[in-house]
Amino acid sequence: MSDAYRRERIEMVAFRAAYGLLAFLMVLPLLIVISTSFGRTGQLVFPPKGLSLQWYAEFLSEPSWMNAMVNSLITASGTAILSTFLGVTAAFGLRGVESKWIQYFIPIALLPLLLPAVVIAVIMLMYLSQFGLQRSYVAIVFAHSLWATPLVFFIMQAVLSQFDWELKDAANDLGAGPIRSFGEVILPNVKNGILASALIAFIISLQEFVMALFLSGQGTRTIPVLAWIALRNVLDPVISVVSTLLIVAALLLVIPAALAIGLERLAKQL
Repeated sequence: MSDAYRRERIEMVAFRAAYGLLAFLMVLPLLIVISTSFGRTGQLVFPPKGLSLQWYAEFLSEPSWMNAMVNSLITASGTAILSTFLGVTAAFGLRGVESKWIQYFIPIALLPLLLPAVVIAVIMLMYLSQFGLQRSYVAIVFAHSLWATPLVFFIMQAVLSQFDWELKDAANDLGAGPIRSFGEVILPNVKNGILASALIAFIISLQEFVMALFLSGQGTRTIPVLAWIALRNVLDPVISVVSTLLIVAALLLVIPAALAIGLERLAKQL
């Protein structure tokens, strides 16, 4: 066994060990939170003393949590629809455009992702208050869409870059109009990317806290906002239940998104 091969093996083992340690450190807090949600006592204790589903039952029987869940689903669905529409149309609209100004569009599209959530929240609060929408679903959806739309755009840019546009040209040569060529040629090839984009936008809105805190009212509080309010009063396993449900929801949505467009491509865009 040569020294070069031995050194390469050592480097590979060290890399895998470091990668495994990093993954463990990332997963460990999640496992602790999930385990405390099944505790039998009324306090957050790790390891939990006994196992019980009573805190899940309490979560499901509490009207305030159910209302917050409905609010979260409404805002997340609205964000997914709006940001997917804007991001997909922007990606299609800029495809094939040759202009020196296009190089400036990418930094502009990234700008909402670079701004702190509190800055976006304050801007939206000041602007929408002029129309009486500062504590509405519309305010939260607009704010969340500012974050989600750029991600949708970049995901669709990657998806469209893999599409063979000669297929569309061939369809047009055979007499298909723009609508028919889109529906029968383009859409079947990019629908997975659109679905993945919508799922990512949904996750972003479902778990976002800062903007929702600024822009939600008594009747539009989302799950993260109500969890923060509950934490200020008492620290009980119901908070772990909420965290566990958000973790599970994220996994159930990210996995289909990764399968739809490929894990490697999704990771590059996120």
